[in-house]
Amino acid sequence: MTTLKFACILILTTLSLIACSDPINTAAPVKRFGMVTGLKAEKMDYYNELHAAVWPSVQRTIKDCNIQNYSIFLKEINGSLMLFSYFEYTGKDFDGDMKKMAADSATQRWWKETDPCQQPLPDAVAKKQIWSSMEEVFHQN
Repeated sequence: MTTLKFACILILTTLSLIACSDPINTAAPVKRFGMVTGLKAEKMDYYNELHAAVWPSVQRTIKDCNIQNYSIFLKEINGSLMLFSYFEYTGKDFDGDMKKMAADSATQRWWKETDPCQQPLPDAVAKKQIWSSMEEVFHQN
């Protein structure tokens, strides 16, 4: 085998190995969040209407703050309406991203519409919050 042919095979093999190897993952690990709050029965229709057409600027801010796969679920439990949310955070500075979200004027207007619909649980009230954090006890990809 000639030196040139050997060099070409070596280069192609190296490039093939690089292309097939896993890329270096420099992204922050995904952190999952579960939250719960109550929903006032008289505000349920309005809350659902709002979420049927979430403002694009609010959706953009959520994405810009490294939140993905965001869902809110509704369930009646013992006569109380409960909202359960789930989202994944993919950034590296959760507190900073949440401050960025809270500073966004469209998001502030959105919260002025949604917050009065919700009935915070006692632990959230004590912290002057709307949503209560839930503990993840199981996850499977």
